[in-house]
Amino acid sequence: MLTTNPFDLDAYGDKLREECGVFGIWGADTAAAVVALGLHALQHRGQEAAGITSRHGSHFHSHRAMGKVGDIFAGTTNAVAKLQGEAAIGHVRYATTGETALRNVQPLFADLANGGFAVAHNGNISNAMFLRAELNRRGSIFQSTSDTEVIIHLVATSTYRGLLDRLIDALRRVEGAYSLVILTEEGLIACRDPLGIRPLVMGKLGNATIFASETVALDVVGATYLRTVDPGEMVIVNDEGVRSMRPFGDHPARPCIFEHVYFSRPDSVVDGTSVYTVRKRIGAELARENPVEADMVVPVPDSGVPAAIGYAQESGIPFELGIIRSHYVGRTFIQPSDQVRHLGVKLKHNANSALIAGKRIVLIDDSIVRGTTSMKIVQMLREAGAAEVHMRIASPPTRHSCFYGVDTPEREKLLAAKMDVPGMAEHIHADSLAFLSIDGLYRAVGDSGREAAKPSYCDACFTGDYPTTLTDHDEAERRHQLEYA
Repeated sequence: MLTTNPFDLDAYGDKLREECGVFGIWGADTAAAVVALGLHALQHRGQEAAGITSRHGSHFHSHRAMGKVGDIFAGTTNAVAKLQGEAAIGHVRYATTGETALRNVQPLFADLANGGFAVAHNGNISNAMFLRAELNRRGSIFQSTSDTEVIIHLVATSTYRGLLDRLIDALRRVEGAYSLVILTEEGLIACRDPLGIRPLVMGKLGNATIFASETVALDVVGATYLRTVDPGEMVIVNDEGVRSMRPFGDHPARPCIFEHVYFSRPDSVVDGTSVYTVRKRIGAELARENPVEADMVVPVPDSGVPAAIGYAQESGIPFELGIIRSHYVGRTFIQPSDQVRHLGVKLKHNANSALIAGKRIVLIDDSIVRGTTSMKIVQMLREAGAAEVHMRIASPPTRHSCFYGVDTPEREKLLAAKMDVPGMAEHIHADSLAFLSIDGLYRAVGDSGREAAKPSYCDACFTGDYPTTLTDHDEAERRHQLEYA
């Protein structure tokens, strides 16, 4: 579970959060410097901590720290200069498993029988506790509380001889979601889970090969996008070249649909489609499904902006920046009193009162999780003089928790799991509230609609249709029922 800092304003936000991003490169003279730039581009996927591990011959060098990429790898720290070698991997973290501590910051590194092994992981292993207990019984000693370390121990204890075979053996025991970049003495390995729940792309920078969570990281370092790493694919890069293998069989792909809604940067391309374009189409679908008479369309910045543009274009209602976001909010001076927590939303968002006073507003946001931020923003607009506030959400109601690498509250804390839509509207004090349908979301990403028998995406947070088994969750539920039986 995520451990929040009581002095951190973001801890009182109301957004689903991706827990990390990964970046790896092989064959660059300044590998670590390129990774640092790539991690800058992926900073939105994790602001809690960052790390880079490089390889110079048979020697590995690591630097990991709490904080943002620019604070860790820029300025006078000279951290990047110490990370020598032509190959490196990096990670930005927002924790969904494991405590907030340096020992959980990735890449994780271990000296195995086959040599050095560094791994950076985007996703969540949904049977990590089960595997960890088994490994503990066999004598493994864990140095972190991260689920990623389970992979290292499974590789270390595999009975296969070669490192690649050990890794394949380990991943066949893992359930859940993962996109991995792994640095070893044998080369750089990139791997995606069999369903492709978490994203991973491949690019080229001169003679160097790059892997990253999003295409925007390739853009920022000046690399050329080659292709998406396929679900279940393992790509090995070393001095002999690039080779691909698919050791986990063929499975219908189920990539996370929320990458299109919120997680990915709008200037990224996911599954061959511009995220910005999809979000505008989402807004247009929302306008067709849920029209309302109003004077202006106002996004909750920044994530609601593309959908609001699409809604405005489809509906003919003018788009306006009725809420202004500050990008310079401090993270440590906020005192955790109830009064200041209540005012915290105005530090990040403030109503453009001269624009919205007396107007009927269509307020666009990407999702409602607990409902706390939505309530405060509706209240803020009313205090600024809005005549009506009609909230439109650019995704279906979030009724279920995610177990694949997204920081989601327990289901009982999700507003849509507790209330119907009219009840939610009353709770946040909106004049009306409507969500995009699941079929509308699928149409926006390029499908005709959701086919219940074989959906194209993982949409479990909306539908409860989990594409894998959930060993740890099911065991916790079983124990809970026995405890209260």
